[in-house]
Amino acid sequence: MSTPSLPGLFAQPHHDGSPLYVSSSAPELGDVVRVRLRIPVEFGAVASVHTRSNPDHEPRFSEAVIAGTTDGADWWEAPVAVENPVHGYRFLITMVGGERLWVNATGVHTIETLDSEDFRLVTYPAPPEWAAATVLYQIFPDRFGRSNAANDRELPMWAQPAEWTDPVDQRRPEAALQFYGGDLAGIEEHLDHLERLGITMIYLTPVFPAQSNHRYDAFSFDVVDPLLGGDSALISLIEAAHKRGFKIIGDLTSNHSGDAHEWFRASHRNPGAAESEFYYWRDEAQETYASWLGVPSLPKLNWNSDTLRSRFIEGDDSVVAKWLKPPYNFDGWRIDVSNMTGRYLDEDHNTSVRRAIRKTMIDVNPDTILLGESTNDAAADFTGDSWHGAMTYANFTRPLWGWLSAPGSPAGGGLGVAQQLTPDYSAEQFYAAHVRFSAGFTWRVRLSNMNALDTHDTPRFLTHALPGVLPVALGLSMTLPGIPVVWAGDEFGLTGVDGEHSRTPMPWDNVDDARETIDLYATLIHLRTGHPALNGGGIRWLHAGDDVVVFVRESVDESVLVVAARSGFDVTLPASAAPGELGHLFGHTHAERADDGALRLYGEGPSFAAWQLPGVDLATVGFAG
Repeated sequence: MSTPSLPGLFAQPHHDGSPLYVSSSAPELGDVVRVRLRIPVEFGAVASVHTRSNPDHEPRFSEAVIAGTTDGADWWEAPVAVENPVHGYRFLITMVGGERLWVNATGVHTIETLDSEDFRLVTYPAPPEWAAATVLYQIFPDRFGRSNAANDRELPMWAQPAEWTDPVDQRRPEAALQFYGGDLAGIEEHLDHLERLGITMIYLTPVFPAQSNHRYDAFSFDVVDPLLGGDSALISLIEAAHKRGFKIIGDLTSNHSGDAHEWFRASHRNPGAAESEFYYWRDEAQETYASWLGVPSLPKLNWNSDTLRSRFIEGDDSVVAKWLKPPYNFDGWRIDVSNMTGRYLDEDHNTSVRRAIRKTMIDVNPDTILLGESTNDAAADFTGDSWHGAMTYANFTRPLWGWLSAPGSPAGGGLGVAQQLTPDYSAEQFYAAHVRFSAGFTWRVRLSNMNALDTHDTPRFLTHALPGVLPVALGLSMTLPGIPVVWAGDEFGLTGVDGEHSRTPMPWDNVDDARETIDLYATLIHLRTGHPALNGGGIRWLHAGDDVVVFVRESVDESVLVVAARSGFDVTLPASAAPGELGHLFGHTHAERADDGALRLYGEGPSFAAWQLPGVDLATVGFAG
C-alpha cells in the first residue's frame, strides 16, 4: 500500500495558537477552550475531525463540527477541556475515502505523531500583553556610547584602554580586557537614534561591576558598575527610555558569578563560611570548584542553598526584585545561559529556579518579561511556566544563515561557532528547520522567542551573507512570529567574524555613510510595529521551494502576505490561499491576480516583499459557547 501524498502547503489543514484558532490563550485548569482547524476545499472531502488530547498521559478525543466556511475553507471547531498545566492536543482527520491523517504543530502527517509535537495550551500566568509587539535592540554597554564623564573615571587594573576607533582585539583573554569606556550616559545620549529606528525595547548586557568588558563575571549584584556611571546613571537612562515609550531589560547570570564576587571570595578556601553552600566545591579545602565550561573566573552557583535563593531570586529583598522596583524599574530580565542554570551532574534545579525567578517578578511587577538564553533546542525548558521566550538560535538564526549565507561560513548562534559550518540550505529546508524547532514551543512562547540575525555571541550576519540578502533576512526577522532582534551596529552594516569581533564600538561618525542601511532597518521595523497581524497574528505557510518562501500572517483586523526569495522565482497560488485586494507595503516583487482570482508572485532575487490583505472574516463563524 502506498503512502498518500499531501497537497501543497496552501492546501493543507492549518491550526496555530492565535485568536483565530483558539478561544483563550490564557485558560485556567478546568476551562473548556474551543479550538479550530482550517481545512481548504483543495485538501479533499473530509468525513470527520476530532481533537486528541492526552491528559494525565491517557488519550481522549472530542468531536469537531463545521463552524462555518470562509474563502474556500471549512473551519472545524471542537472543545478541549484543559486538565493539565501544559495540555497537549492534535487533530485527527478522517477523509471520505477512509484515510486518516494527523495535524500537529509540525504539520500534516500520514502516521501517528509524537506527543512532544502536539499543540499546547498552558495555564501558567500569561506574559505581558506588550510582549508580542516588541522589537528588541541589544546593547553591549562598553561599545555603544561614551559620555564625557567617562574621561574622568579611574580605570581598574584589569582594563586595557582603547580609543573608540581602535580595532577590536580578538585574542583571548585580551579580548575581554579591552576597554572602550562606553557608559550608560552614552546610551542615553543616543536614544534619538533608537527612536528613529522604531524599536520598542532595549536589552542591556550586564551592568554590574566585574573584571571584564562583558561583565558576565560580576563581583556584585547590588550596585551598577561605577565605570558605567553607577546607580544614578541607570535610573536616569531607564527614566529617559520610559519617557520615549521604550521598555528596558537587564541581564542576570543565574548560572554563575565571577570569581571576584563577594560571595565567592568569602567562601573560597574558607570551608566555614556561610556562603560556602553557594558553590560546588570539589575538595574539602574548597580550593577547586565547578565553573561554567571549566572557566575558573565563572564559578557555578549551587541552587541547593536556600540562603542563595533568598538573596538572589526569591522575595522582595532579592537581586531579581531589587532592580525591578523603584527607583530602577527595569521592565524584565534576560537570563544568561538559562539552559545550564541549576544543572550539575545528577542535579537539576532548573525548573524550580526559573519558576522562583518568575514568581518574584510577578509579585513585584507582573507586567515584566523574562527571557532565557538557550542556544540549541530550547523547547523542553520553555513550556510557558516561567520563561516567556528563548534567546535561541536553532529555530531562526541557524536556518536563516544556512539559506542566506555563503556555504562553508562559520555558523551563527551560540558557543563553539568556530567548529560549526553553515549548511547550504534551500528555502524549503529553511522552512522545514524553522517549523521543526518552532513546533516545540507553545504559541505564547513562540511569540516571545527572539528572532536574531546575530547577537554579541556570534559573527555578524553580513560578514558571510550572500550579496543583496539583508532585506530578505531582516524582513523575515520582522514578520515571522517572535521578537525581532537588532544587535547594535547591524543597522550600520557592521561585520564581525566571531562573537568577540562583532562587539565593535558604534561608528557614530559614519551615520551619513550608513544612511541607506539605517533607513532599511527603520522601514522594516515600522512595518512590524504598524500592523496587528505581525504582532500576535497567526501564520499560515503557503509555499516553500528551492529559493522562495511565501506565508501569510492573519488576524481579524488584517492579513499580511510575505514573500522572501534568494533568487528569481515564479509562484502561482489559488484565489483561496490569499484572498482579497492587495495593498502594497514593501518591496518590488510583482503580484498579479488572474481572472479566476489566482495570485501570481514573481520577480528577481534576492527580494523581500509584503502586502496587506483583508482580515479573516469570521463574523458568521464565531466561537461556540
